[in-house]
Amino acid sequence: QEQLVESGGGLVQTGGSLRLSCLASLRHFSTLTMGWFRQAPGKERELVAALRWNGGSTVYADSVKGRFTISRDNAKNTVYLQMNSLKPEDTAVYYCSGGPTLAVPGQYRWDYWGPGTQVTVSS
Repeated sequence: QEQLVESGGGLVQTGGSLRLSCLASLRHFSTLTMGWFRQAPGKERELVAALRWNGGSTVYADSVKGRFTISRDNAKNTVYLQMNSLKPEDTAVYYCSGGPTLAVPGQYRWDYWGPGTQVTVSS
């Protein structure tokens, strides 16, 4: 069974921090590009951060750049999202996703999705 399971969401005050974890029960995890998305009620799902298989290439949404950090531990089949200096506008359901690492940087194919974890930032 291939699945992603997020954890670490919760309620935090403005300026606080959370660390999301995603346990990826996926074959060939170390070769996959992994990412975090978020979706607020009534809003489109947006890419928050992505990390290619070798950990040497990352992308971040402008809204989180400098505050969020994506990382992975291939030995644990886990990807993380460290979120600092949280703002109310960060409130959303956060989803872990993964897919094959494509040859062209900046292009992604998201084949796997977790059920999401709620992050709520109070003002």
